[in-house]
Amino acid sequence: MDDQALLQQALEEARTGLREGGLPIGSVLADKHGQIVARGHNLRVQSGDPTAHAETVCLRSAGRRRDWAELTLVSTLSPCVMCTGTALLFRIPRVIIGENRNFQGAEDLFRQHGASVIVLDDAECIRMMRDFISAHADLWNEDIGK
Repeated sequence: MDDQALLQQALEEARTGLREGGLPIGSVLADKHGQIVARGHNLRVQSGDPTAHAETVCLRSAGRRRDWAELTLVSTLSPCVMCTGTALLFRIPRVIIGENRNFQGAEDLFRQHGASVIVLDDAECIRMMRDFISAHADLWNEDIGK
């Protein structure tokens, strides 16, 4: 799969989160051949777990692996510092981000540690987060610790 196809899979996860009453943020993890090895969406509202951001849920669902340094993390939204740190812990070298207009995460931290960061500036990702933040500012602020 190419970057855009991987992002479409992360968007499916985001839509699932929204349907479940949570935040519309999705993530997938792909191997060096572009095959998805794990998926996740923000489950913070659904589970009551403040650490259940999409990227963290995705990495947890990947289980025990030895190929972390060959994987690509894809997220519909720029990852926060917690999710960035988790990905850096496992030395994931490549990160694809759907959008960073609604939230600028810790992209510089990825770059400082040598990870490749690709921001696709996807219109659907931008619209989905903008609409959610407008309609549910309280949940959004809770998610980012405000």
